[in-house]
Formats: sequence, C-alpha cells, structure tokens
Amino acid sequence: MDELDLKKLESRVDDLIKAVERLQQENKTLRTSQTSLLTERTDLIEKTEMARTKVEAMIKRLKALEND
Repeated sequence: MDELDLKKLESRVDDLIKAVERLQQENKTLRTSQTSLLTERTDLIEKTEMARTKVEAMIKRLKALEND
C-alpha cells in the first residue's frame, strides 16, 4: 500500500466515523421525539375518554329530561 492509498483509507475511515456520530445523534433525537409523542398520545387518549364520558352523561340527562 503506498502513501496515497493510505491517505484515501484514512479519509474514508474519518468519513465513516463522522457518519456514525451523526447517526448516533439523529437516533438520540428520534428516541427523544418518540418518547415525547408517546406521552402526548397518552394524554390525548385520556382527554378523549373524559370527553366521551361527559358527552355520554349529557346525552343520558337529555334523554331523562325528554322522558319526564
């Protein structure tokens, strides 16, 4: 292997190291985002369920008033 080949190999290894570091950071960002979105989803499901319960209760009250 001559000097030029060694420099090319060294450059390629440096590029791969940078790519791995970039992908690790991107992965970390995506995992953080996923956690946040899952938390938001859970909150929205709870709010939806509470709204459904309130609407069902209102419907029952309206039907009871209608029947009286």
